[in-house]
Amino acid sequence: MSELLHHPQTTGGPPAGVEILAEAPGVAPMSEDLVVRTILVTLAPGSPGAPPHRHPGPIYGYVVKGAVAFELEGQPERVIRAGEAFHEPGGDVIHYKGANALEDEESALIATMVCEPGAPVLTVVAHEELEARKHLRVTA
Repeated sequence: MSELLHHPQTTGGPPAGVEILAEAPGVAPMSEDLVVRTILVTLAPGSPGAPPHRHPGPIYGYVVKGAVAFELEGQPERVIRAGEAFHEPGGDVIHYKGANALEDEESALIATMVCEPGAPVLTVVAHEELEARKHLRVTA
């Protein structure tokens, strides 16, 4: 780490040895009453992941192993593979799917979440609300 601190930034990009994996525009300074939480999610082969849910705040994630089938309200389902990053706004947006896209091997991701202290990592969305908001889901 100290090696990176001594590299002057001369080209406007990151210093040597640093690779920017993803950026999320419009992120404001964080209030002192919030925390940043980093979690490791490990999905067994073929795991469907959690049922449709919400997160208490924005998430910035990176798939470290395998592949994850990922679907957020208002977006089509996609597969995020090891080495790829993602952003999720949290709050009111429903996270429909975060499943292991692989049937024969484990997948894992690291997610960093901004939220209030003690907030649950996720809250499952009731069936009635899913029905009421189904018009917001993108289907292929």
